[in-house]
Amino acid sequence: MDLAPPFDPELAAALTEIQARRPGRITLEGIPALRAAGGILGEPTDEQLTRNGALTLQERAVPGPEGAPDVPLLILRPSGATTPVAAVYYIHGGGMIIGSPRSVGADPLLDCATELGLAVISVDYRLAPENPHPAPVEDCYAGLVWLSEHAAELGIDPARIVVGGASAGGGLAAAVALLARDRKGPALIGQLLVYPMLDDRNDSASGRQMDGLGVWDRDANDVGWTALLGDARGGPDVSPYAAPARATDLSGLPPAFITVGSAETFRDEDVAYAMRLWAAGGQAELHVWPGAFHGSDTMAPGAALSRDSAAARLAWLRRLLSSG
Repeated sequence: MDLAPPFDPELAAALTEIQARRPGRITLEGIPALRAAGGILGEPTDEQLTRNGALTLQERAVPGPEGAPDVPLLILRPSGATTPVAAVYYIHGGGMIIGSPRSVGADPLLDCATELGLAVISVDYRLAPENPHPAPVEDCYAGLVWLSEHAAELGIDPARIVVGGASAGGGLAAAVALLARDRKGPALIGQLLVYPMLDDRNDSASGRQMDGLGVWDRDANDVGWTALLGDARGGPDVSPYAAPARATDLSGLPPAFITVGSAETFRDEDVAYAMRLWAAGGQAELHVWPGAFHGSDTMAPGAALSRDSAAARLAWLRRLLSSG
């Protein structure tokens, strides 16, 4: 194992507690048990989702991809809003193998929504390995298309939709932005990529450094990508809509906010993605938080680095939406 960068001391203490509560090594065979365990944070209550009434909650099932099941959406909108509002179309994390749209309740994004008067639409999608690529990304894209077409009835401004997500959801958000560009679909104002899972090759220096460390290490990453892609993982023919790091053209994409920790598997692929966006003439704001582990902003929200990360996300959204 390569020498890993140190964890932030405050986050390291939190990580010790988190690891004591998490299940053992992640394997393909253990996915059902992992789902049954419900994750480290558990399912948020309706009160957590609505931020004690600041947001209204609605659940809808909308048409999925052709020949596929409907796509469930969880819609959170500012209570009492009388004019169309901007929205973040949010895609949950979970390594492509676990998770639900209700996990947005633990995300600092909902605090941004209450501060800025945004709607948040959290999409459910079919999980791997039962539903390999392209099922997850096509579900996410179908939900976005529906949202764009029905924005008026939801009180949402279709010209101010941001696609975003965390971890696997961040990778899917980047892929949805690529699909929207290539299919001439909904015009997105930005992409919010929170420690996104972008590269199935899993061969970066940060991946080697974090092997066996943190909450999503190189072995777990292999499991997630193998569940999604099977034997194609790491090979020459992986679609950029599965692994956005494979995209050869990153031009014409909406402005991106990319945030990642220095002590996590996805650090190098996320930094590389930002650099390639700049090289393609795009706009990206990149934050690498020293000593942060994967998901630390939601698992240890009171830590100083987590608060700084949430503040940077809020500031970016405020600037983006005020200029749109």
